[in-house]
Amino acid sequence: MTKFPNIQIRDAQFPCDKEVVGQLFKAYAQSLPVSLDFQNFDHELAELPGKYASQKGGALWLLCSSAGNGGAAAMPTEGKKAGFSTARQDEQAIGCIAIRPFFTTPTTTASATLLAHSTSPPTKTCELKRLYLAPETRGLGLSKPLMEAAISHARKLGYKEMLLDTLRNMTTARKIYEGYGFEEVDSYYENPNDAVFYRLKL
Repeated sequence: MTKFPNIQIRDAQFPCDKEVVGQLFKAYAQSLPVSLDFQNFDHELAELPGKYASQKGGALWLLCSSAGNGGAAAMPTEGKKAGFSTARQDEQAIGCIAIRPFFTTPTTTASATLLAHSTSPPTKTCELKRLYLAPETRGLGLSKPLMEAAISHARKLGYKEMLLDTLRNMTTARKIYEGYGFEEVDSYYENPNDAVFYRLKL
């Protein structure tokens, strides 16, 4: 943490943060070994905040490192800044996370079974999306404030459960989710990749 003083998590503000959110989302997509075309990712970028808008029951956060005592923001290695510059002076966005309401018409037996055994109707379900940290900031425990913000806010909004999916080989991410109590469940939507699906009762 000493390499990244003055860390704060804040709500993404639109339209001023649309560019940096798009940069983080693109970096997230590029870090994956699979394409996100099946999620209509380009449309998601173009329509930001889209389903993540607070008016629609969503939320999106930025993890930012700002300059302290007149110094440069987030200088982890050889003067190179981590993350992306925001519209605010001397601030770098080094991570993000989002939630959005989850609505579905079951398309598979597995997803129908999941919803049938849910303790709440679909309107009380949200989905965790786009957890990302700049490569230079990983391994420092910085996923914690992002995860805690998302889970806490989802509870405040009245959601009763949170869903997410990740790739089976993303063991670090899976350990993070399982550490917060997420349990593996059957698939809740069509995903062509070798994915694992999780649910957390809020």
